[in-house]
Amino acid sequence: MRVAELNLFPVKSTRLRPVDEAVVEPWGLAHDRRWMVVDADGYVVTARIVPALLSVTATALGTGRVLLSDPHADDLTVDAAGCDELVPVQVWRSKLDAVHPSPEADAWLSGLVERDVRLVWLDDPGRRPVDPRYGLPADRVSFADAFPLLMATTASLRQLNDWVVEEALLRGEAPPDQPLPMRRFRPSVVVDGSEPFAEDTWQRLRVGDVPFRAAKLCDRCVLTTIDPDSLTKGKEPLRTLARHRRWDGKVWFGLNLVPDGTGVIRVGDEVELLAG
Repeated sequence: MRVAELNLFPVKSTRLRPVDEAVVEPWGLAHDRRWMVVDADGYVVTARIVPALLSVTATALGTGRVLLSDPHADDLTVDAAGCDELVPVQVWRSKLDAVHPSPEADAWLSGLVERDVRLVWLDDPGRRPVDPRYGLPADRVSFADAFPLLMATTASLRQLNDWVVEEALLRGEAPPDQPLPMRRFRPSVVVDGSEPFAEDTWQRLRVGDVPFRAAKLCDRCVLTTIDPDSLTKGKEPLRTLARHRRWDGKVWFGLNLVPDGTGVIRVGDEVELLAG
């Protein structure tokens, strides 16, 4: 098995940024989801509710610096270096403090999404533990939903797209013009060369020289139904996942990972199953 893709999301819920290599830190890939958009109360704002965030491209320029781009606005560089204004924020059930560096960035984003929002930066990812039901006491995560990395496989996506076509034909409908792209699922790491949904049983693996531990499979939400280019919302893939990948009241695609080491991983690296 090999790494087919690596992706970063410097600002949570913005457009995917493919990269050729990435540094693995204890809380995820370097520069991944260290920034987040929140409302006036500090609660996370995502593209689930505000799809316009998917048109924003965020490029990490270094620690605490990010370039924001959007077709409908001038580029903006945000620098949190030297800013010590900590504000309370909340990512789902996690409550912690983050840096609030730039009223200009707040205004830039608020204009795009047409609501009052703030941009915050997680200066210390050590503040946020992983859900203790699925991790160890020392495990940490940045502003990702719950875990440091999400892995998906090309084989599972091919199987899902086959199911989408089959289900459409069974309903007497025309199948979709294009298969669902991997970016709908927003994985950090995409693996090629496995069997469909073989990852369901994986427990430990090595990517390049970096070991990872499987935390849990990833339950999927409505964000996967939003086309990241047109920002339109449909029924897939949740409709088909509900037919083939539903248990415990949720639908599942992808595997959440926790690093058991640090290092650099690259597209083309070997992926070795250690247990599972």
